[in-house]
Amino acid sequence: MPDLSELERKTAALRAQLSRLAPVVVAFSGGVDSGVLAYVAHDVTGDDMLAVTARSESYPMRELEFARAFCAKHGIPHAEIDSGELDVDGFADNPPDRCYLCKRELFGRLRALADARGYRTLLDGSNADDLGDSRPGMRAARQAGVVSPLLELDFTKDDIRALARQLGLTVLAEKPSFACLASRFPTGQRITADALAAIEAAEDYLHDLGLRQLRVRVHATEGVTTSAAVGTGDGGAGMLARIETDAAGMDLLSDPATRTAAAEKLHALGFRWVALDLTGYRTGSMNL
Repeated sequence: MPDLSELERKTAALRAQLSRLAPVVVAFSGGVDSGVLAYVAHDVTGDDMLAVTARSESYPMRELEFARAFCAKHGIPHAEIDSGELDVDGFADNPPDRCYLCKRELFGRLRALADARGYRTLLDGSNADDLGDSRPGMRAARQAGVVSPLLELDFTKDDIRALARQLGLTVLAEKPSFACLASRFPTGQRITADALAAIEAAEDYLHDLGLRQLRVRVHATEGVTTSAAVGTGDGGAGMLARIETDAAGMDLLSDPATRTAAAEKLHALGFRWVALDLTGYRTGSMNL
């Protein structure tokens, strides 16, 4: 549990920094980090800010709808842009720097929007815990001149969730961590629109079953391509769906009827094999 006096100090510094940086555009994914940043920025600067969400094949509609509803509820100015990462040269091949290619394209579009509308500073929700994992996208942020106030002020994920609770943003404080759907593929395994759609449908189904923290990771077996294996709805041609979830999710899937229904649904989406990872959910497991 974060020390409250330390959290208050960080929050005061955050508010002061946002006031200096205004007018600002906040890259808002709908997650807890960028959500808290957008909320505080709006509280500090009023309408002298804009939260912007990027639509793409790797961004689930569930998250977009959340972002829209959150901004509407709190009166936060909100805009949407299209981010075409699958059209970025090299992205679909899923190289080790895939996230860099994506964020370079995204921040370029956000910078163009900010400049066109007269906003001075582009912000993102990177935080201190992001330094503990491979984050090629942070290099793209630096190159684009993006400011990361939560990172600069040493906010951890626990700090941000605690601040969300203080602000009465329970829906954010309790929201599971999320990463783009492209992170479900091992490095070097090709990313396709069909596969992304199948993963989104699989995770939506599991969310509706009651699983909260989860990932559906996909693995092609030897000699099988992603495009051949997923999204056809015919049982696939060798693709494995590996479900990572927390202890509560594992308890739900321990029920035979629930487990059978989940397997049948994922088979129908084009996954030949469906597996539950007994290690459970963890961030960055595709970086191992």
